[in-house]
Amino acid sequence: MLTQEALRALVTQTMPYGKYKGMLLGDLPGHYLAWFVRQGMPKGTLGQLLTLSHELDHNGLRHLLDPLRTGAPRKR
Repeated sequence: MLTQEALRALVTQTMPYGKYKGMLLGDLPGHYLAWFVRQGMPKGTLGQLLTLSHELDHNGLRHLLDPLRTGAPRKR
C-alpha cells in the first residue's frame, strides 16, 4: 500500500480514538505503533495506514513524509 495517496494520508489524517486521538497518523509514537503490531492492527484503511506508519518509523524513514506536510504544526 505504498502509494503517494497513502503517504499523504499519514500527514493529513488523524488518529480517531485512544490516547493519541487527534494526532496525525504519521506522527504517532513508535511505541504506540509497536503496541498495535503486538495486539493486532484495526481492520480496514486505518490498520493499513498504521502499518505503513510503523514501517516508516521502524526503518527510520519518517523523514520521507516531510515534503508532503502542508506546513501545519506537528501535534505531539
